[in-house]
Amino acid sequence: MENILLSFVIPCYRSEYTIGKVIEEIIDVVGEREGYDYEIIAVNDASPDHVYRVLCKLASDNHKIKIVNLAKNMGKHAAVLAGYSVVRGHFVVNLDDDYQCPIYELWKLADPVFHDECDIATAQYYSKKELLWKRMGSHVNLMISEIMLKKPKGLRFENFSVIKRFVCDQVIYYKNPYPFLEGLFLQVTDRVMAVEMEGRNRADDNTTGFTFWKSFSLFLNGFISFSVKPLRVATMIGFLFSAGGFLYGIYVVIRKLVDSEIAVGYSSIMAVLLFSSGLIMLMLGLIGEYIGRIFICINNAPQYVIRNTVNIKDGGKHMREDTR
Repeated sequence: MENILLSFVIPCYRSEYTIGKVIEEIIDVVGEREGYDYEIIAVNDASPDHVYRVLCKLASDNHKIKIVNLAKNMGKHAAVLAGYSVVRGHFVVNLDDDYQCPIYELWKLADPVFHDECDIATAQYYSKKELLWKRMGSHVNLMISEIMLKKPKGLRFENFSVIKRFVCDQVIYYKNPYPFLEGLFLQVTDRVMAVEMEGRNRADDNTTGFTFWKSFSLFLNGFISFSVKPLRVATMIGFLFSAGGFLYGIYVVIRKLVDSEIAVGYSSIMAVLLFSSGLIMLMLGLIGEYIGRIFICINNAPQYVIRNTVNIKDGGKHMREDTR
């Protein structure tokens, strides 16, 4: 009987001291159960350290370790999609390269998917050690995604998850340069389950690679790329302000007719002008963001470019590779 193949997709960035531990633990955990085999797809997202050299050494000793080397840093979600383009497994496991994902809980996370209780199982940690701004951003992002993407209330997609192969095959058809995995997953299926477990700390002293601006950029991808609701909200706000301004204008005229000695209030006028003009600029910026992204997509900007691969002989589905 053929073994069930698990494909582990790991985006790698600044992890030369941790990726070896992650891969070693994967091999040990998969070996705990008979009837399962593995392949490890490590995607080097143009990391500035020597992680690619470490990966090449590991891949030379074990051909089940495969490398996708990107020509340019394109972000975590694009790197994951690059990994999806070459997977061959029956199920796909997403995890980080920093040893934070508790790989020893793999079977607890994967069993609901194996037994067809869901199409995606994602870890739900009892507690997470994050900076204050990142915790606040996560809560805001959670609320926004529930509204924009119709995500089940309270569901948080973590970096450690197991998904069915057909989900991967569908999401890699998305070719635009602003990928957002939560939105892509929820476009394919709503059978998502959260599995509670304890997280753990990084295995090195590096801080997260997600800076404030990278997090904000990812937030914009989820906020804009998969919904037109922001434009509808802008339209509604514009209508309300127009109606309010019209009614207030009638009130001012009537009041002036009743009491001709009333002086026009300079401060109140300036406050209204500043607020309304700021709101108009915000809405114009939102519309400009949509138009700019449409322009970039029309120009076929690449989602990612693969410089080379290691231990991948037949290439991947929808792969875009640099042949220069």
